[in-house]
Amino acid sequence: MPESVVLLHGFSGTHRAWDQVVALLDPERYRPLALDLPGHGAAADSVRPISFASCVRAVLDASPERFVLAGYSMGGRIAMHVALAAPERVERLVLVACNPGIEDPAERAARGAADEALASDLERIPFEDFIERWRTQPLFAADPPDVGALARADQRRNRPDALAEALRGLGAGEMQPQWDRLGELRMPVAVLVGDRDAKFLAIGRRMVEVLPEGELTVAAGGHGLPLENPAAVVRAIDDADA
Repeated sequence: MPESVVLLHGFSGTHRAWDQVVALLDPERYRPLALDLPGHGAAADSVRPISFASCVRAVLDASPERFVLAGYSMGGRIAMHVALAAPERVERLVLVACNPGIEDPAERAARGAADEALASDLERIPFEDFIERWRTQPLFAADPPDVGALARADQRRNRPDALAEALRGLGAGEMQPQWDRLGELRMPVAVLVGDRDAKFLAIGRRMVEVLPEGELTVAAGGHGLPLENPAAVVRAIDDADA
């Protein structure tokens, strides 16, 4: 019987961010379930207030009893919370370009203020202006044009007001760091990072030092691997079972 694979997208994406990954998954081995997270896509109005706790409940309610869990960026942070909340349900965990949290309180507060400013912009400026600002930040600036086009198309499937609420509840400045809990994740954990994604590569190396069953894979690409290198994501899902 195929394994269920639950896929969680990043901030301002939707379940469609996983289309290329889903297309490459072996249908005899996997049954993919790509979700729209609260505040995004078809789930724009699904949960209020939006928080890590409410996202954990939403993911667990939408998922089968046992499943492989993969999350990208913000979706990776939520996947981490899901696995910590219900480890008995998560067969394997795949974290793509994921940060367990900002440890320094002052840095976290500064990020929270920046997230609030960005949320206010989402409510104030034209959505296309926000999309361009988001896609031209250094994290994505070196992405190939086709990757940028796919990401922009996916962002347009969202509502700016709902994204603002999601950012206020799920931003990196809002999240309490989970570094000291990584040792609780006893399932196999694949940590996947792009070779152009220097900041997250350093984070990934540190993560696998404390994950009991963690393994780091560095793939060709930048931060947005589900769009730029979906084959690497599929290999990470496969290899986590090795």
